[in-house]
Amino acid sequence: MQAGRKYTLLQTVNWGRKYLFIFLIIDSIPVILYQFLHLEWLTVIPWQPISLIGIALAFYLGFKNNSSYERLWEARKIWGGIVNASRSFTVMARDFINNDEAKTKLEEAELESVRRSVVDCLIAWMYALTYQLRKIQPWEHNSMADSKFRESLGMNYSEDLFQNLKKYLTDNEFNYIMSKGNKASHLLSIQSKRLMELRRKGVIEHFRHLELQNLITEFYTLQGQSERIKNFPFPRQYASANFSFATIFVLLLPFGMLNIVSEFEPSHFIWLAIPFSVICSWVFWTMEMIGDYSENPFEGLYNDVPISAMAKGIEADILQMLEETDLPEQPKPQGELQILV
Repeated sequence: MQAGRKYTLLQTVNWGRKYLFIFLIIDSIPVILYQFLHLEWLTVIPWQPISLIGIALAFYLGFKNNSSYERLWEARKIWGGIVNASRSFTVMARDFINNDEAKTKLEEAELESVRRSVVDCLIAWMYALTYQLRKIQPWEHNSMADSKFRESLGMNYSEDLFQNLKKYLTDNEFNYIMSKGNKASHLLSIQSKRLMELRRKGVIEHFRHLELQNLITEFYTLQGQSERIKNFPFPRQYASANFSFATIFVLLLPFGMLNIVSEFEPSHFIWLAIPFSVICSWVFWTMEMIGDYSENPFEGLYNDVPISAMAKGIEADILQMLEETDLPEQPKPQGELQILV
């Protein structure tokens, strides 16, 4: 996520600089053929059908970008739900785990240790979920440039990332989840078992246990919603058609521009067709790229929902509820682009 006020014009141009060079070449060819080889028939192609294609493309780009934004915003709302549910769970764990109904009374230090272990398991779940969501899917962006950018942000996926969970779990719990596929899901399973054991010991009263269990169900729901966005792409038929229509428009645009500019006097004004075509092509293509890079909100690039930063923020927030002072350092926007991940 870009955490500054906005991308500058230079940064936006630099983002699509490769396509600017491509457009410059494509848009120069008709003008050069007309000017030096006197292929005047190139100006016969009328502007009207090209403008109709442009209008249709604009509507289609609007549909795609709206749909991509909805996926991005839904992902943000899901993680907003994780923030709220985590705070509620921590407050309940802090207040509900006590000796009121305990069969064997625990010392206050033991109670604090139990509360901390329950919250630590929640923190482990959050980080496990962020790691899983960063695993690249075939339809996500993974060019050499994207991979390097992802590496510069520390967002490359690796199974070694799960080693960071050791400090939140017992050895048996860690070994258990490392033997599973969906590690985040099984961490919630561990949490449920732990709460049931505390319920049997009377450390958590029955109805209070039900409230905590409802929140675990909520975490499962939020995880499933995140996985739905991650594992089901923006429908490929829409993405493919949009790319094809944009390509057709960009290829035809210089001929339509040539048709208009060829009427100008003096004749050397014909060269204006090149910059006009490049600018128009760049505008439409940049809108296509914005939608394309917004449809996958967990791929670890510029326009992601900053789930790693949010997980750090949640950890610090809920640990303070337990009066902890050793808090994780909060991430800051990185690089010239001010990217928060």
